[in-house]
Amino acid sequence: MFSLVNKNQPKTLGTKLVIPDTQRNSSENEHERFLRKICGQSAEAALSELKSNLQGLSNSAAGESLAQNGKNVLPIKRTVPFPFDLLERFKNPLVIQLLIIVTVCAIMGDMRSVIVVGSMIFLSVFLAYFQEKRSDAAVRSLRKMVQSTAIVMRDGAQIQISMEDIAPGDIIVLAAGSIIPADMRILSAKDFFLNQSSLTGESLPLEKSIEPDTAALDALGLKNAAFQGSTVISGSARALVVNTGARTVLGRISQNITKTKVPTAFDKGVKSFVWLMIRFMITMVLTTFMIVGLTKHDWLEALLFALSVAVGLTPEMLPMIMTVCLSRGALSMSKKKVIIKQLKSIQNLGSMNILCTDKTGTLTQDRVVLEKHVDVTSRQSDDVLKYAYMNSYYQTGLLNLLDKAILAHDDLDVERNCRKVDEIPFDFIRKRMSVIIDHEESHVLICKGAVENVYPMCEQYQIDNEIYPLIDFVKNDLIEDYKDLSAEGYRVLAIAYREFPRSKEVFSSADEKGMILLGYIAFFDPPKESAMKAVEALASLGVTVKILTGDNELVTQKVCRDIGLEVKKVLIGPEMGALSDTELSTVVRETTVFARLSPTQKETVIKVLRTQGNVVGFMGDGINDAPALHAADVGISVDSAVDVAKESADIILLERSLMVLKDGIVEGRRVFANIIKYIRMGASSNFGNMFSVVGGSYFLPFLPMAPIQILANNLLYDISQTGIPSDSVDEELVSKPRKWDIKDIGKFMVYIGPVSSIFDYSTFFVMLYFYGCWHFKDANVSVGMKSYYEALFHTGWFVESLLSQTLIVHIIRTSRIPFLQSRASVVMSMTTLTVMATAVTLPYFPPAANLLGLVPLPMSFWFWMAGFMFTYTIITHLVKKWFDSKYGGLNAKPA
Repeated sequence: MFSLVNKNQPKTLGTKLVIPDTQRNSSENEHERFLRKICGQSAEAALSELKSNLQGLSNSAAGESLAQNGKNVLPIKRTVPFPFDLLERFKNPLVIQLLIIVTVCAIMGDMRSVIVVGSMIFLSVFLAYFQEKRSDAAVRSLRKMVQSTAIVMRDGAQIQISMEDIAPGDIIVLAAGSIIPADMRILSAKDFFLNQSSLTGESLPLEKSIEPDTAALDALGLKNAAFQGSTVISGSARALVVNTGARTVLGRISQNITKTKVPTAFDKGVKSFVWLMIRFMITMVLTTFMIVGLTKHDWLEALLFALSVAVGLTPEMLPMIMTVCLSRGALSMSKKKVIIKQLKSIQNLGSMNILCTDKTGTLTQDRVVLEKHVDVTSRQSDDVLKYAYMNSYYQTGLLNLLDKAILAHDDLDVERNCRKVDEIPFDFIRKRMSVIIDHEESHVLICKGAVENVYPMCEQYQIDNEIYPLIDFVKNDLIEDYKDLSAEGYRVLAIAYREFPRSKEVFSSADEKGMILLGYIAFFDPPKESAMKAVEALASLGVTVKILTGDNELVTQKVCRDIGLEVKKVLIGPEMGALSDTELSTVVRETTVFARLSPTQKETVIKVLRTQGNVVGFMGDGINDAPALHAADVGISVDSAVDVAKESADIILLERSLMVLKDGIVEGRRVFANIIKYIRMGASSNFGNMFSVVGGSYFLPFLPMAPIQILANNLLYDISQTGIPSDSVDEELVSKPRKWDIKDIGKFMVYIGPVSSIFDYSTFFVMLYFYGCWHFKDANVSVGMKSYYEALFHTGWFVESLLSQTLIVHIIRTSRIPFLQSRASVVMSMTTLTVMATAVTLPYFPPAANLLGLVPLPMSFWFWMAGFMFTYTIITHLVKKWFDSKYGGLNAKPA
């Protein structure tokens, strides 16, 4: 509930980079040896070596240092050169498949197929590349809004600059919550503890000193050095920057290892779909090759036709569709004050079904007011306020809202020029912090902290100038008052003190006993007016809100009642530690409020929820939130968060509000819905067409469609789907979170695909028996007429196939009645209408018709087509409705 200096073990920069002890010395480079040299010198010599001083570099000197050493960025962040980036994209299984096909076509001299398949490769690879680069540039510009910064001394003044602009020789000012931006030599420090777990794997905080260190066996063992990627747990310091960017220990490690990212649910879903389609493609291609070869006795033609079938079954537009959907989503979300650090995080945000969040600043106004400062008899006491003021004034940790509310009383008559003797930083075990000052011939320890953690350390209490023994009867009364205030929504801290002789100069938490209780101070943080609406909105979206806080359970329950959040069960940290794994799993599922939690316990709750199959988001902004942010499926922080929280998060909110997050969730679901639309359309339509191809290849006296026509048909269909990323999404498709379910996608393909085959075979029948194409088999029919009948059949099915599979875009895109209850976006409508118009006019446009082997169709054919399309729309819609009612819309099960 009360935090000054937060101790935790955050995992920064995404990966724990542990260097084995046996490899440290052998892998040390010249830059690390230089750091050891600097750390072995006195502070004055170190400053001289780097041409700096305690006032910091001048702006001109900093510019020269940056020019000489480069920006302070890790090698891993460099942009991949264009050729290598494209090569990486060509490794996609879908693209490799198309490359094999285009190579075989080129060897066989089928240049028309080479052109068409080459166009598909261009659409799949190059268009996706340019779209993604455009998106990356936009996201990079947005991320500058939440860029990590550092406080440096420049020309004798403290200024805030971007971490990438830090140069060797800079003097960095550090406090609790800071991320160490470079490798540095510490010049001055007070109670300065670092967490180096991201580099060494050591989970315990390390206290750093300022004395020269010549005994360290390696750079990481230096007691007066701080390394990039570490985090400040407590205390304050000033440090001299020695190495930046690639010259740091972290930079060297980044050059020597390949980071393997853990696949997200989104990655796994895409990969599963790709391999599903590849398995279908292999089966269909081999079947088609054998049927055509055995029935038509032309194995070369069979090979070309089978390759065309392979292209028809390849969802080659998937990379481009995904990239455009995600980038459009990221840009749209940025307008709603949601910054996406990684594009794939959008899908995780949309799939989230549980949001765990802190209370302060999210549900409350984050505007703390000090309402009461009273002694143990509940009378107003100026002494209580003065002692609280001095505790906050002299402490060096990270000032929180409570401290700021206390220090707002700057008109108090208190000693502001006392010598500070020592400080005992806050930690999440003691939940209190103390400062020791030299005051009136004594060293006075002033303690401020959680009531339940301060009262047991007190033996006496003071009223006015009288001191009395703190007996159990008085303690019980005080606890009752504290609970009453907490139940009313107040945040209560106890104030106590103890005097020591001046001879004592070093203090620890062991000295926080035998204290005199002065009284308590009470704060009020009113709920946000928007919190109730936000909780209702999240509930309507199928997102369950759970509160994870270090605050006490009474205050938290009061806030929950005020905002209308139903509290089913409350679990506090001390009780949580006594539960077995089985008991914890059950309790976590049923609990709404988790109070008095340590950072590790927050992380544990997140992990337990994930093991239960939930997609979990965590929203936090403190140092103690970093482990939970990293453990969640989607970590959410705010622009005003401490650096370590922003680095651990996947998504940054520019406004600390659940309503902003609600908009982000909806946008994430829109993106996911549009990606699934493409997968639905492509899988079912392509499978249906190829199902017709296999059957037609068996009983027709000629190929059901020429290879070039299959390729052109597929290319035009791909173009019709380029409007999917801009398509509108029905409300019910974003009303609840959904996950990938590749089995349902396979079922959808098998159920819906053959529906189109019914009309394909109907078209076969019409072309064979109403337009005479069956006469192809007659022995007395001339070669010219046979060619005409074959071309007429190909044209009829080419047109019907393209019309039907383009029309199905509008049927599958919605669970409602298409055109009447749900309409596609203007862009999508235009792309599909354009392609359908192209299908109708191609046979009557000689240059294109001759190239593709098409001939004009009789006018009566279009009456058949109108009837087929009308019937096809109705039947496909009915089958889709049946399928959605049985398996769920969008082929994705609710999360």
